[in-house]
Amino acid sequence: MNVEQFLKQQNEQFQILLKKSSYAGWMAQTTGEKKWAEEAGKASSEFSLYYSDSERFEKVKELLSKENLSPEQQRQLELLETEMKENQMSKETIEELASMSSELNYLFNTYMPQVDGRKLSANSIRDILVNSTDNVEREKAWKASKEVGAEVSTKLIELVKKRNEAARNLGYENYYKMAFANQELDLEEIFTIFSNLVEQSDETFRKLKSELDASLAEKFKIDVKDLRPWHYSDPFFQEAPANEDANLDPFFKGQNLETLTAETFNSMDMPIDGLYASSDLNPRDGKNPTAFCMDMDREGDIRVLCNNVDNTYWMGTMLHEFGHAAYNKYTNRDLPALLRSPAHILTTEAIAMLFGKMTENREWLSKFLKLDEATLDKLAPSLEKHEQLKMLISARWIITFVFFEKALYENPDQDLNALWWETVEKIQLVNPPENRTNPDWAAKIHFTLAPVYYQNYLLGELTSAQLHQYILNNISEEFFTPQVGAYIRDEFLAPGSSYHWNKKIEMVTGEPLNPAFFVKAYCEKTPVKR
Repeated sequence: MNVEQFLKQQNEQFQILLKKSSYAGWMAQTTGEKKWAEEAGKASSEFSLYYSDSERFEKVKELLSKENLSPEQQRQLELLETEMKENQMSKETIEELASMSSELNYLFNTYMPQVDGRKLSANSIRDILVNSTDNVEREKAWKASKEVGAEVSTKLIELVKKRNEAARNLGYENYYKMAFANQELDLEEIFTIFSNLVEQSDETFRKLKSELDASLAEKFKIDVKDLRPWHYSDPFFQEAPANEDANLDPFFKGQNLETLTAETFNSMDMPIDGLYASSDLNPRDGKNPTAFCMDMDREGDIRVLCNNVDNTYWMGTMLHEFGHAAYNKYTNRDLPALLRSPAHILTTEAIAMLFGKMTENREWLSKFLKLDEATLDKLAPSLEKHEQLKMLISARWIITFVFFEKALYENPDQDLNALWWETVEKIQLVNPPENRTNPDWAAKIHFTLAPVYYQNYLLGELTSAQLHQYILNNISEEFFTPQVGAYIRDEFLAPGSSYHWNKKIEMVTGEPLNPAFFVKAYCEKTPVKR
């Protein structure tokens, strides 16, 4: 069998498995039914089992050693080799890992915490942490948001150990190192970048965080030293609380988020509203309470899950998720299915983040939310400062998660609950709750649903900053134009995964990933106007 015949076979089988797996996964996330969680686990196992075939793996390596491969053939074989490396394990191990993961996902999707006998959804908890000034209510809501951690932590640690065991059998020290290698990421390089970002942002972050803490202490009528995690606006201090001067929620009240999202992408000649019919955008019991985008078949069936409420958070989430959707939609359909996807997780996160942060962008607020110039002039200083705080809080949160997750896989038997709060206090500068021994870290679904994924969020932000600055300097000072849309669509999205992620960034912006753009935009005392 020659290279083309082999690759044709792999592409066809890939799409069969993808369609089955995606459908089961979508149903599991949108219904909350256990049967679909089980089906998703089985479908995931089938995918892994296909790639675990040792003869197929050897064939890929053999073909990769041949000369005169076309760039397209070379890249497909490289991606197949990467996928197969981490699946060279027994059928029993693959099925066990998939079953354990799907069981935990089911628990996350169906768990509903209670406060004083009242069930609280994720949106209800978010609403309390954003709006309530009652310290007792806030503390109860925050603690309720962590209850699921106690429900899943034991099984999650078992899953981590099982993943590590599988990775060691494949010659890796642990699952974390295996995942980095198979994501084409240099672990030492990435951790050096993140450690440097902590250092480069430290002075600015401490200053802004001190100002935030002073305002929160005044708001809640307590001393700064008495601030605790529940005094921030989300359960993990991922986001900057909107101060009164930068709170855009009143402007989004009564707005149609779907219309605003469609108008945004239409302005750039990148329509996405045709994807609404198959998406699931409104909250209800049983479905995943967060948000994500899923490319069901790499043939155009692209779906977004959201739980929309007419506020700034969900507006940003809609723009973010449909940024992912646009990437999938505008990847060149003539490419083989194996290449018909983003160059890397971090590159699709970059596009999603580029759009997701537009809710605080002056041009977007004027063009789509129709705010007048006087209002924008009044909001601008607070919004610029708030965006800087938001980005630094987000970066610190991501680094907290990433550093902890690496330690989790290095030693899952250590005191993880203590390590979590030590890491949070050191990097996020958040005071831990007193005498707290609960596994609060385990309440974050990504440890289960998307292991060794989180670093890609920050790498995406670094890429987004670099791409955005290149556009403003070289394409157009006005962002929402067909010209900018054509550049993003044709240069960044269309090639799919035809190139290594850093080669893609270099081709599109003129240089490989360079954290200096993010540092200049957000880590300096006076933020760069974006």
